[in-house]
Amino acid sequence: MRTIAFFEAAKGILVLLAAGIAVKFLHPDAQSAVEQFVTHFHLNPASHIPRIFLRAAAHITDTRLVLLAAGALAYAALRFAESYGLWRARHWGWMLGIFSAGIYLPFEIVELARRFTWTGVGLFALNIAIVVILWLGRTRHGATR
Repeated sequence: MRTIAFFEAAKGILVLLAAGIAVKFLHPDAQSAVEQFVTHFHLNPASHIPRIFLRAAAHITDTRLVLLAAGALAYAALRFAESYGLWRARHWGWMLGIFSAGIYLPFEIVELARRFTWTGVGLFALNIAIVVILWLGRTRHGATR
C-alpha cells in the first residue's frame, strides 16, 4: 500500500513540476519561445512532434494557461490526498485509490480496441493490478474511517 501511496505522491509532484515549467516558459511570446527551443535542439519544425508544440504555442492564451495551472493543481491535490489516505490506511484513501485507478479502465479498453500497443496493455494491466491490490487491501489492512 505504501508503494502505491508513494507512486501517487510522485505523480502529483511530477504534475506540479510540469505545470510550473509550463507556466514559467509559456508567456505571451510562447510561439517565439517554442521556435527558439526547436531551433536550439536542431529539430525539424515540419516534423510531427515539434509541429504539435508550435501549434499549441500559437493558440495559448492567458485564460488557457490559468486553466492548465488550475487543472494541474487540482489533479496534484487529488493525488496527494489519495497518497495520504493510503499511507495512513484510511478507508476513504482506499476508495479514492480504487476510483482514481478504475476510472481510466474504460478509456484504456477503448484505446486498446482502437489501436493495440504493448504500452497500452501494460498501462491497462498496471491499473487493473492497482485496483485489485487496493480492493483486497482495504479489508485485510483494517483501513479506518
